[in-house]
Amino acid sequence: MKLQQLKYIWEISRNNLNVSATAKSLYTSQPGVSKQVRLLEDELGVEIFARSGKHLSRVTPAGESIIELAAQVLRLTENIKQVAQEHSDESRGSLSIATTHTQARYALPPVISNFTQTYPEVALHMQQGTPRQIAHMVSEGQADFAIATESLELFSDLVLMPCYRWNRCVLVPRDHPLASETTLSLASLAKYPIVTYVFGFTGRSQLDDAFYAEGLNPNVVLTAADADVIKTYVRLGMGVGIVADMAVDRELDTDLVALDASHLFASSTTKIGIRRGTFMRGFMYDFLQGFASHLDRDLVDAALAAGPRNEQDLFDKIELPTF
Repeated sequence: MKLQQLKYIWEISRNNLNVSATAKSLYTSQPGVSKQVRLLEDELGVEIFARSGKHLSRVTPAGESIIELAAQVLRLTENIKQVAQEHSDESRGSLSIATTHTQARYALPPVISNFTQTYPEVALHMQQGTPRQIAHMVSEGQADFAIATESLELFSDLVLMPCYRWNRCVLVPRDHPLASETTLSLASLAKYPIVTYVFGFTGRSQLDDAFYAEGLNPNVVLTAADADVIKTYVRLGMGVGIVADMAVDRELDTDLVALDASHLFASSTTKIGIRRGTFMRGFMYDFLQGFASHLDRDLVDAALAAGPRNEQDLFDKIELPTF
């Protein structure tokens, strides 16, 4: 059994059983991949993949268990490399962050600026997607940290660490009737078409829950994953915008009025998700504490070591900051 063979079967499973795509992603030949898979199956005495003619049709029950174990071996191998790199040079390496547009555009810039100044030889990679997509990236080892508000809890192999709370605001043009209201209400807000986040993005579920609890049915006419897109359509007069308060640029959005909505909707919590078993390098700890000051090395280590049902107990007594 070779490490290369384990990598091949893992990559085939990730590429929807497409051997050609797997070979391309690994910069090798399709016949070479197929041959190594066959050799591994012969050695183990079981089929990992069922076949229909020359094509792989599905993963066998035995194959599912083998591929999962192969993934664990590959992660441990990566950890061994990380340990060696940490001891050979603590200030060099790479860090991959998967996050949403709101975090990348509004929360992360000062953190990343400070980090790159402290660690100029660490290559920083940022990937954007839906909360479910970025959680999947970290779960599959394609990124180190997932930063989001929604959906991270759907992945049981991620350790979730709360970072900060945030509230919402309502954005309207300066001549809009709501702009003159002293205290905004859900009833008055429900009278107008609404432009806000796609469900599953940036605390959208709390928004819907608040309206329904009051027996109101919001008229959501347009949804987007990007707060800047929402602001664009508010400017076009399509509706009032509901966005994270952090997404308002007090210098660039002067044509819009931001109305406090913290009394209307429950606050949301942004979290960082880390795959269990991840080897944490020194600069990774520093990035976490730069993003959320309470996430010091001791607390992070304790959370990574705790079981899935106990990790959140570590954060119960921590007063999270509000962004």
